[in-house]
This record gives sequence, C-alpha cells and structure tokens, in this order.
Amino acid sequence: MRTALLGGELRDAIPLVPRHRLRGYELGGMRGAQRGLGSEVSGTRPYEPGDDVRKIDWAASARLSAARGSDEFLVREHDADLAPRVLVVADRRPGMRLYPRPWLDKTAACAHVERLVAASAQRERALVGLVELLAGEVVWYPAVARPLEPGLRRLSASYPAPRRPLARALDLLTRERPVPAGSFVFVISDFLEPLPEPELVVAAARRLDVVPVVVQDPTWEASFPEAVGGLVLPLADPATGRPADVRLSRAEARARRSAHESRRAALLGRLVELGLEPVAVDGDDSQSVLRALLEWAQARLLAAGRAA
Repeated sequence: MRTALLGGELRDAIPLVPRHRLRGYELGGMRGAQRGLGSEVSGTRPYEPGDDVRKIDWAASARLSAARGSDEFLVREHDADLAPRVLVVADRRPGMRLYPRPWLDKTAACAHVERLVAASAQRERALVGLVELLAGEVVWYPAVARPLEPGLRRLSASYPAPRRPLARALDLLTRERPVPAGSFVFVISDFLEPLPEPELVVAAARRLDVVPVVVQDPTWEASFPEAVGGLVLPLADPATGRPADVRLSRAEARARRSAHESRRAALLGRLVELGLEPVAVDGDDSQSVLRALLEWAQARLLAAGRAA
C-alpha cells in the first residue's frame, strides 16, 4: 500500500517518535538514555588506557592541549541507539462491536490500527507485546522480537472484557508487570467508558508513552443524526450490544447530538490536559487509519524539530 500524504510518499508504517529518552535494548534506531554504541555524540571525557583511538576528538583535544600547555586527549561518548518496547492494548467491550457497515466498523478500524502499529514497531526493530483482558482474567504476552500477527488474531477475537478494562490494563503495565520507561503503549478504544484518569497519571509518572487511539463512529457516537427524530430505531445498549427499539422525538435527537459532540470534545480536551496526544480514528479503511496515525507522528516530529 502506498499513499501520498503530508507532502511525501509513505508506506504502511509510521515513524515512532518517543516523548522520552528510551531505556530499551541495543541495536535499535532511537537515541537512548544511557551511553553506548550509537550515532549521537553526547559529550567527551578524558582518554583512558584501553580506549579506542578512533574515538579521540582531535579538534577538542588540540584546543584543550593549547589551553593547558600539555598533551591532552579527549574521546567522544555516544548515546546508545536503542529499540523501544511497543505494547498494544485493545478494548474488547461489546460496544466495540457495534455499528457494522455502512457505519463505522470499529472491529475493522481497530484491526487496521493494530497491524499498522505492529508494522511500525517491526520497522524500528522494536520488541512488541500485547495484553489481552479475557473474561476478567489477564493474559500477558511479553514484548518479544517477533511479528505481532499471531497476537493480532487473538486480539481480533470477540472475548468478554473485565470491568474497567482500560484501567486494568494500565494497572498491569505500571504496577504488576511494569514495562521500562519510554515504552509505547497504544490504547485502542472508543473511550465511552469513564476515563481511567488515576491510572493514566501513574503511567505518565512512570514515563510510559501512552497514546490513546480514539475510535468512535462519527454518526452515532461522535455526533447523532437529528433527522431520525420521530422514527423508531434499533439502538444498541453499549454495555451489552443488544438492540432495543427506541422512538426519539426531534428534540431528543437534537439533545443527543449536542450531548455526544460535547462528550467527544470534553474527552479529547481532557486527554490533552493530561499531557497525552490522542489519535482520532473516524474511518474503518486502511487509508483513514494511516492518515490519522501519520498526523500524530508528524505532530511529534514537528515538536521535536525533525519534520521531514
């Protein structure tokens, strides 16, 4: 798949731009928080016996020698090039299976997000892991250097999720089996359940790079069609997914639209207030999902002064 977007020709992967210096494993392509083998020079130090002479900074050594009137040698130190850990957390409530085509197919949208994140992680030589929340129990697949596709097939299955699944997942990653600082945590949900603010605050304090991916149907969840006022509609209960016939007046339909739009604006605004950068996914085709994630990546590149 290829698409012309944001001024360039891009493939089906996005740049993973970290907000924090990484504590990952070596042989990656991102600047780490510790010294090691890497492309970024972090500073210099005095030469010690056994140092590789190829690391001597001859210009800096000459300046120091001239200033001190003696032979001084400085060697360059580098920040290690590390690979991050990438975790995928997907909401499996019954409400995530509502609105099949011609509306937003949230199952398809989530699958595209998961595959794109997995492909992007593999391009960065990242360790990829996932958490499954199945019928109240947690199944943990640790981050490993292998394709995520087998895990995605499990994630795509329809399992009942425990109560407050997002809070449960974040609690797992920060308290029970904490992952290293700088790890990406892509949380894919419609976020129509109460926002797990305490768990998000803890994740931020532990310097996890939480990325909320908000998947909401633009017609029925992010808004509401006023034209259905006076009609009988089979509206589903988000908690169970079971439909029930409901007749709404035009005033009630208008009120729902106002409430849904206010709810979405409040959600996105609150995520930003918490220091997060939400990704809003409004389509279930691969191009729409790619566009949403590329806009997120481009914003991070601009903030880091590394925009292409």
